[in-house]
Amino acid sequence: MWSSLHEWFWQDRFWLPPNISWAELEDRDGLVYAHPRDMLAALPLALALVAVRFVFERFIGLPLSQWLGVRDRARKPVKPNAVLEKHFLTEGWKPKEPQMALLAARCGLTLRQTQHWFRRRRNQDRPCLTKKFCEASWRFVFYLCSFLGGFSVLYHESWLWTPAMCWDSYPNQPLKLAMYWWYLLELSFYVSLLITLPFDIKRKDFKEQVAHHFVTITLITFSYSSNLLRIGSLVLLLHDSSDYLLEACKMFNYTHFRRVCDTLFIVFSLVFFYTRLVLFPTQILYTTYYESVANSGPFFGYYFFNTLLTMLQLLHVFWSCLILRMIYSFAKKGQMEKDVRSDVEESDSSDGEAAQEHPRLKNGAAPTDGPRSRATGRLANGHMLAT
Repeated sequence: MWSSLHEWFWQDRFWLPPNISWAELEDRDGLVYAHPRDMLAALPLALALVAVRFVFERFIGLPLSQWLGVRDRARKPVKPNAVLEKHFLTEGWKPKEPQMALLAARCGLTLRQTQHWFRRRRNQDRPCLTKKFCEASWRFVFYLCSFLGGFSVLYHESWLWTPAMCWDSYPNQPLKLAMYWWYLLELSFYVSLLITLPFDIKRKDFKEQVAHHFVTITLITFSYSSNLLRIGSLVLLLHDSSDYLLEACKMFNYTHFRRVCDTLFIVFSLVFFYTRLVLFPTQILYTTYYESVANSGPFFGYYFFNTLLTMLQLLHVFWSCLILRMIYSFAKKGQMEKDVRSDVEESDSSDGEAAQEHPRLKNGAAPTDGPRSRATGRLANGHMLAT
């Protein structure tokens, strides 16, 4: 049964253009082609990246945050209260006023005391600034290295400057070793993001980030398996070009370097809008929709690949709207107020909510990580084929 399923899944008509078979993409005469099994190496490499990230955040990110003056705000612990704790865990962390009044009566507290208890309890579950800084610094290092490495791989390639050339002789395009390692590293990174998802900071666009990670992993895997490496590499490079700027922006935001943060945010916004809303639809989507089938008819992989790219573009639009909201706030008040994707720590001295973190951005990515703040946290949170 397994062999039958395997044979059905890898049918030529699913993955390759008409009249092309897997046999034509076997290694021969010193030429090496992409094979789906090559991507299995991403699983152990993803685990290795998780370990590297832990070491980096512990011994580089954390000391760097202290050196740059990142300080966590002292949080007052809540007094143990079984009734309020049970409601907090089971019914919701922000009860409405009628529920709040009922809970206050049951516990023998005033409404204000109950509000203060929930406010402090919510603050206890919010991530501290040093954790945010460490996450941003790790992603900054990866995205920057990935962008520089990817650009060095593609700089001398003709299709970098003329995307239509991605389809010359497709799919008979040999695999270069540098391209393989870049692809493998990108896939491993996004798999590692899924592994650490339960432990990373969750923001308001959490569902969009998860969707982005899955779309990215599927795109990388499918484009490699179908030998769509040229167009896939352009998508990777395009997304990496703004992701490291986002993470750098968040790092300076957490250190309260206001002017540097604001300047980086403007630069990031311009790069993000140009790459995701101009280059991506006019160069990437156009060539995959029209030029890719100029010399052959459409096939299942054509529709599947373009569907994934369209989903990615929808995420770009979503994160662009978040960035525009932040730009509007920036233009109105002259400085960044906060990342619309992040929860702010609440003041203990009033009933209203006040931002603890100095004007702050955010994976991530937008837009990031993420744009995972992917209104300013890649894309891609966090990066993408995609983020």
